[in-house]
Amino acid sequence: MFKQLSSLVFLVLGLISPAAAWAICDVDYRVQSGDTLFSIAEQHYGDRGRWTLIYYGNQSRLTGPVAEPGKTLYIPCAKGASIPDATPLRKDNAELKLLTGGGFAPFTDPALPGQGLITELVNAAMELMPSPVSYSLTWEDDWSQHLFPMLNDKQFDMGFPWFKPDCETTPKDERCINFHFSEPLITIPIMLFTRAEAPLIFNDDSDILGKTLCRPKGYFTHDLDRPGRRWLSEDKITLVQADTPAACFHMVADGRADAATVNLFLGADTLIKEGLRDRILPVERPLSEEGLHVVISKRHWRGTSHLYRINAGLKALKKDGRFETIVARHLETFWSKLQ
Repeated sequence: MFKQLSSLVFLVLGLISPAAAWAICDVDYRVQSGDTLFSIAEQHYGDRGRWTLIYYGNQSRLTGPVAEPGKTLYIPCAKGASIPDATPLRKDNAELKLLTGGGFAPFTDPALPGQGLITELVNAAMELMPSPVSYSLTWEDDWSQHLFPMLNDKQFDMGFPWFKPDCETTPKDERCINFHFSEPLITIPIMLFTRAEAPLIFNDDSDILGKTLCRPKGYFTHDLDRPGRRWLSEDKITLVQADTPAACFHMVADGRADAATVNLFLGADTLIKEGLRDRILPVERPLSEEGLHVVISKRHWRGTSHLYRINAGLKALKKDGRFETIVARHLETFWSKLQ
């Protein structure tokens, strides 16, 4: 059993198996009872790690990150096309000023192809929005300065990418009070990472009750306390908040926590960097999904109009098929680098 799980973690992290050469893609597949996105990826790509291609290629067909029996999913082929240069609308001294930061692979970083998945999506959406205008993009790697003071004081017009709190249940959250959020640029699976030798079973929320989860300090926790879950406010689980993602993963490896919970990409990167991929593996059922958004200050005099335009551009991007192409290409790049 441990040998099987050890092999699985390599696949889950996107390490390509020889069977991937005969990928059965660009076809529709009807989900069968017992299927997961992981098992469907293994069947069609020979590689469980490529489940994210199916996940992002079927956002309009999936109800959350779970494959429902009877639904038909499209199995996309991996995209290998080169990434284009930034849109010609980007200029150094444009009137519209955007703000982002690096060190957030595969989403934003100047060294990434296309400067990252989210950066390329924003570039493309800006091209397709009504009455497109030129814009500048500034990189500030100290993310703690972005919302306050830079965006809140309107030093920049819009910033990305940012998680949105649950503003319905926490309306006094400072992000909810001060910022408008675009429609999600992309959603990210938030995963549980558990010991290979004693894996945590997660078929439904009841399996988590009484467990100890580790999430790094400063990370959101609203998905652990959402309506119908209330794991924190009703003391249904123990939450440990370590200083770093790596510290959380070592707590799991040492048996001091049942699982670490971070987004899929951060988790995969951490396992590789910490040398833990033979000891820790992701649970196949995501814990939640979180969107990454463009934000703009509610005090910005053109805030709602800018928000409308970026949302319209994103909608057009998804309609013409470029969204799936961009996402699939960046996913292939990210997983291949983890080899």
